[in-house]
Amino acid sequence: MLNITAARRSQKKTLELNIAPLIDMVFILLIFFLVTTSFVKETGVDINRPAANTAVSKAKANILIGVTKDNRIYLDKREIDIRVVRANVERALAENPEGSVVIVADKESVTGVVISVMDGCKMAGAENVSLAAKIPSE
Repeated sequence: MLNITAARRSQKKTLELNIAPLIDMVFILLIFFLVTTSFVKETGVDINRPAANTAVSKAKANILIGVTKDNRIYLDKREIDIRVVRANVERALAENPEGSVVIVADKESVTGVVISVMDGCKMAGAENVSLAAKIPSE
């Protein structure tokens, strides 16, 4: 009877599964996918951009400001007032001094609002401010 009990104990010990290497591999894959993924920045609203034959693709824009057709202004997916555009752009430029500003304005938005947003960006110290347009073939 002692031999049967000892045999059962030894069977329980051999059924152990070591999952530490599996967890390590999952973390390595997670890090790999996070590093290789490109993140798309958006203004947070749907905007119908105007078409321009001379539009060129810009490689990287750090600060995106959206102006909707009803003249609401969005930055980082939240609505802001036109009076605080300068302060928000200054804050964003403090985090990334090399940053460029792209204003994504709807083609039905009022030109005066877009100009005011551009003025706020320039007064905040942004050297590279541009307007977004789509290429007619899009």
